[in-house]
This record gives sequence, C-alpha cells and structure tokens, in this order.
Amino acid sequence: MRIFYIESAAAAESMIVIKGAEAHHIRNVLRLKPGDRLKLVDGSGGAYDALILAIDADRVEVEILGKSQALPPQIPRIMVAQAFLKEKKMDDLVRKLSELGISDWLPFFCRRSIPRPDKYRLASRDRRWKRIAIEAMKQSRRNTMLKIHDVCSLEDVLRISETIDLKIVFWENEAVPLVPDGGITNTVPPESIMIMLGPEGGFSSGEIERIRQSGFITAGLGPRILRAETATLAASTLIQYLYGDMGTAMGESG
Repeated sequence: MRIFYIESAAAAESMIVIKGAEAHHIRNVLRLKPGDRLKLVDGSGGAYDALILAIDADRVEVEILGKSQALPPQIPRIMVAQAFLKEKKMDDLVRKLSELGISDWLPFFCRRSIPRPDKYRLASRDRRWKRIAIEAMKQSRRNTMLKIHDVCSLEDVLRISETIDLKIVFWENEAVPLVPDGGITNTVPPESIMIMLGPEGGFSSGEIERIRQSGFITAGLGPRILRAETATLAASTLIQYLYGDMGTAMGESG
C-alpha cells in the first residue's frame, strides 16, 4: 500500500485534504483514483489507513478509516551529531541516516568546519533536509521521521549530550575499535546513544579533549582512512548492529 505524509494535527480529523507535492504524486505520478486506499504517516509514530474520496487538480480528499497498530518507541534512541560537511554531503546523510533508522540528527559547526552558511541559507537547508527526511521515511516505511535539530555549536551538542546513556566520538586517530566486550561499553543496555563525527579535516586535539571531558568514549573504524560521510554511515550501521534493530540486539530484545 502506498505511503503518504500528513501533519500530525490533520490526523485528528476523519476527513482531510492532501495538497502540494503529495497530492501531485497521487494524481499525476501514481494516477490513483477515488476508491483506492492509502497509508498515511505523521512522522511521530502514527500510521493511518485511508480511502481516497475525490481528486481535483491540486487536492486529494481522503477519509481516515482507522489508525494502524502503533510501533513501540525505538530503543535505544540513536542520535548522530555531525560536524558540517561540504557541498551536498549533508543532504545525502539525511537520506541515508533516515533509511538506517537513526532517531535524531544534530548538525553542528566546529573549528575545522569549512562551509559556514549564513542564517538564510541555513533556513533553506533545514527546509530541504526535512523534505528529504519525509521522502526517506516513506521509502523506508518508517512511522517516525528523523528529527533534525537546529544547526548549533560543539558546545551546544555537549550540553544536549548530558542526559545520554552512551556517548561515542569516532576519531581517525583512535586505534581502539568499538566492540561490545572491549571494556568501553556499558553492561546495562543503553536507552539512548549519541555518536559524534567530525568534518573533513577532523577534530582538533583540543576539541577531542573537550569531548572526552564531557563523557564521550573515543573509538576507531579500522585501519583505513574513510571519507567523512563514509565514516558517519559506517559508524551508524555499527551502532545499529551492536545496539539497535540491525543485529543481535534485535533478537535479544524479542
């Protein structure tokens, strides 16, 4: 069944109108008709069965038939703090991290972050990232959307991390890998995890020391030097395998 996005407030009504890009996709791309069924998601965990009532040039009227069984909250909550990267790499990360099931994405500036868009460009990027997150949520059949935090500073990220159970910074100069029995992970399964990754030029030694002082474990990703965006995807997949729903933790929790 096709999946479409609606605002969570709209889901409170029994009859709703879908407009914009979603309506265009229903009418002109998929060529759906009145009587066809849809699945709607609100990005906050809600999923709804719906029926198309009418299709006009720029709007689709649907009836919500009922709410699908809600998925339990994702445990652990996995957050990725990413230092700003060049060009369109951040766009690609939003898409891939959404597909991987990451809960939160915190873009931030640090000392070696070369691109530093002004507030107007940041606002435009934030809108684009959210559009990408919606599309990735639908494509990967998630009920929850990647939460994209406002672009902030390294110090802001460290403040946000104060309540996180397990904090890991992946650093190219760290030789110790992250393994469950390597003496660097908690014995109690964490309910929240934050991983942090640097820009193309890496973190400075002063930044790494500050991050460590905030309770982060440093870990490596093997003997090869990875591109910054590759390192983020590798680290996220590793964490999902060790603690999330892509590996042994999924079987143990069931």
